[in-house]
Amino acid sequence: MQFKLSKIAMSLLSASALTMAANANAAETKEEVETIEVKGYTQSLKAAALLKRTDGRIVDAVVAEDIGKLPDNNIAEALQRVTGVSISRDFGVGDSVSIRGLPQNRVEINGRSTVGDGRGGISLQDFPSSFLQAVEVVKSPTPEMIEGALGGTVSLKTIKPLKMKEPLVAMSFDAEYADKTENWAPIFNVAAGNKWDLGDAGTFGAIAMFAYQDRELRRDEFFNRVQAYTHDSIAGIDSPATQTPSGRYLVADQNTVEQKTEKRERTAMNLTLQWAPNDDGFIYLDLNTTDRSGYQDAYSILDVGGSIVATENTTVDEYGQLNNYELQGAFTIPKTWSDFRETESFSHAFGAEWNLSDQLKVSGEIAIASSESSAPKSEFNLRPISQSAWNEWTENWDGSSFNSGTLRHTSTATVIRSGDKIPSVVYADGHLAAQPENLAVRDFFHDERWTENDETAMRFDLEYFEPFGVDFISKIKAGVRTTDRDYKYSEAYYDAKDLYKKMFNDDGTPHAVWINEVEEMFPGSVHTVNHSNSFDQAGFAGENQLTKYRVFKGTELANAEETFKKVQQLTAGTNYATTGSLADNLTENQGAFRDITEKTTALYAQAHLDFDYLTAIVGGRFINTEIESTVYTKGELDTGTHEYDDFLPSLNATYRLTDDTFVRFATAKVMRRADFSELSPAFLIDNSFVTADRGAITLDPYRATQYDLSIEHYYGEGNMVSFAVYYKDVESFLNDSTTCEANSLTSQQNVTEWSNVCQLDTAGVSKDRIITSSLGDFQGEDNPSQAGLDYVESLRAQGLTGIITDQKTNGENGTIQGFELGIQQDLGFIPGLGFTANYTYADSEQPNGNPLLDISKNTFNAQVYYENSGFQVRLAYTYRDEFLDTENEKRVITIGSAVANGDAIGQEVNENGETVDVFDKSEGNNYRNPTGQLDFSASYEINENFTVVTNVTNLTGEPVSFSTELGSDWKYSEADRRFTFGVRAKF
Repeated sequence: MQFKLSKIAMSLLSASALTMAANANAAETKEEVETIEVKGYTQSLKAAALLKRTDGRIVDAVVAEDIGKLPDNNIAEALQRVTGVSISRDFGVGDSVSIRGLPQNRVEINGRSTVGDGRGGISLQDFPSSFLQAVEVVKSPTPEMIEGALGGTVSLKTIKPLKMKEPLVAMSFDAEYADKTENWAPIFNVAAGNKWDLGDAGTFGAIAMFAYQDRELRRDEFFNRVQAYTHDSIAGIDSPATQTPSGRYLVADQNTVEQKTEKRERTAMNLTLQWAPNDDGFIYLDLNTTDRSGYQDAYSILDVGGSIVATENTTVDEYGQLNNYELQGAFTIPKTWSDFRETESFSHAFGAEWNLSDQLKVSGEIAIASSESSAPKSEFNLRPISQSAWNEWTENWDGSSFNSGTLRHTSTATVIRSGDKIPSVVYADGHLAAQPENLAVRDFFHDERWTENDETAMRFDLEYFEPFGVDFISKIKAGVRTTDRDYKYSEAYYDAKDLYKKMFNDDGTPHAVWINEVEEMFPGSVHTVNHSNSFDQAGFAGENQLTKYRVFKGTELANAEETFKKVQQLTAGTNYATTGSLADNLTENQGAFRDITEKTTALYAQAHLDFDYLTAIVGGRFINTEIESTVYTKGELDTGTHEYDDFLPSLNATYRLTDDTFVRFATAKVMRRADFSELSPAFLIDNSFVTADRGAITLDPYRATQYDLSIEHYYGEGNMVSFAVYYKDVESFLNDSTTCEANSLTSQQNVTEWSNVCQLDTAGVSKDRIITSSLGDFQGEDNPSQAGLDYVESLRAQGLTGIITDQKTNGENGTIQGFELGIQQDLGFIPGLGFTANYTYADSEQPNGNPLLDISKNTFNAQVYYENSGFQVRLAYTYRDEFLDTENEKRVITIGSAVANGDAIGQEVNENGETVDVFDKSEGNNYRNPTGQLDFSASYEINENFTVVTNVTNLTGEPVSFSTELGSDWKYSEADRRFTFGVRAKF
């Protein structure tokens, strides 16, 4: 469906926007809502409905049930109940939102920027929900709103002390239990505020808040690599597949288990001061700080190599995927890592608002926001080497090089897939990854990543009421805002690589370190992981021996300096010996360095028009953007510049059909600047030198024109029903371009996972298509895995391997359209019983024919609540069907609708009259499968001061799974159910 505005209407809008514009109703609305005494879930719904009803924009909101109490303990998890909003989760915790399918949104606090690691603002799990009075989701912008939201703006509203009716002290203490980590963690919040009459000096108000949270969470993931094989490359298969267009079979190999435990600690503080010398205005100081710290204890077990053999139990499912097969000559690779973001951020503002006369009001503000993040990543990796074969080789060593094909410890794996369960993986030699005598230390890698992101913003606004004596213009507003943004990213690393095959004693003889030796030297640093509740949500198709493994302990690795000292002892007397601290041995990664400065100047004018039953907010915003991007080029700093202008007209109109029924129409141009990582041409490469990302300073922003039409009917006390249709024409997508880049760093490339390494036709010449080898290419060899490794190693020696590089480029048009339905109903026949429900339909398409990322066609939310005599209970369910999660996903990069495995699927004549190959654009598409989640909360008010509460997140323990373009599952992920018990007090 498409909804278009006539050329006449657009012409009128553009002409009007030079002098007029908006958000007139919004100011009055905030005054009304802030005077409502909200207490309890029913009252919070009524307040949210009133805010939506009285705002001149298309807005949805969540209002706190009481001081410091949003309906959910996390901002994102509260917003997922809002029509048109879906969320992304990190370890099962709400982290960010998509508004009408678009993740490019702004997160503001009290109308100003928040700053995180990137463009979008602070993570919604980093900011305490207890600080907030309300959260608005603004879907139709007005000119005074800060540009940068493609989907919408998430506006966080804190409490204003001068609005308080009486002194307040409120606190809460909760204990949160996570069922995977079986850990209890504290959550503590306290707030205190008051206002004082200073006589002739006016009124002064202050409110201070403190929040502390300490939690431990785990995420279990199982995934495969999926490749397409011809029938003659699989032993035991005699004919092509009938289920796929190409006749190839899909084989899910490289079974991988990743289990990560995160320790997260968050401390946050807020202080707001307001002084009103008289009734004409006030001055305010608003201070917010957040500190996030912790560590990650993570493990990965990967089974690779071997020959695929079909057995008498082998079947082929409806997607053409081979189930129940043997992998002969397989080996497992255990890995320990710790990767965590520690962040200190703040958002401070000093400003004033003053009525110079009955008609003229001025306001101004200076705001500074900053985020400093450190993201250390450490790895301690092992390799499956037969210790007996190693000893025999070294005893007879004749100077020959290490041969992993003869020294690797391998076995035959039986892989069984069944329905939506985690596949079964059983080895003929038992738990391969738990045999310390056959595990050698491969490498210790440490990477330090630093991000600094600072913004200074100044604004000045004028409001002129009832101007020029024109009755239908109730207010004109105009203003200016300038920003200075400084973004820096840098990296430094240490890598002791391939110890098991490249480390030699001082006398030149080979030297290897076994994991059991590490345990003997450093007791307690090695352990066997075997969680009793691994993948307890999805379940297994049978025994899976990858969930038991012997590894270096992740909690030890979290202290990288101490681990480095252990590595120094393990490598003493060898060619890997080092002196000094870890910091002394770090090497700067100049290729990853980014330094971006961005200056913006915005001017806007807007007017509020009132024709009794018809009101309108109309105007425009002009923005100039100047960007400088500095990177290292051949060891020297190189700076590029880019400048562009945008004019963003908008119209918000509301027609009152009756006193309780409103029809709204809105249209606007919106823009979103590319993220900082996309604006820098820095070559951000992984530590294996196999994949990389890079950007370009010349990237234009995302730009879109949007149209909204809605009807809202309000009835009873806080009841409402709404219907809205929307259309977004995105005029400038950023496309992903993936190439195989020639680079001198490939001489250091790790090709152990040789099937992931792209290949060049000519040394030193990059290639547009990603071509790799697979086991099927060497199926006739005695050891296909070794033959593949030898082949790719020979290509590397000739300079014929490249780096798979993803780069953002300026793209073409795309569209998003859909509709929303919402209802909020208090069922009067049972006092206190009610429900809310909403449904969103979204359809999208980008230039390559794929849907947009992170957009489900169907999203549904429903809540049933009961509240009476101090008792409250609520069940909330959210569902979204499948959506495109990533493109060019490495693990399924060769799987598309044509199952061509990277081959051309035809030819066409391009715009230049040239005949070119056509490739399957759906290759590498990764979809998240449909998912529903049920949450529960309850509370009981003991008396006017104390309330006991409980919450359960993901009550039924629903896992998440991912599938290829053809619908076969390749990845499973599950996180803790979280149970919270606590008490709240207010005095």
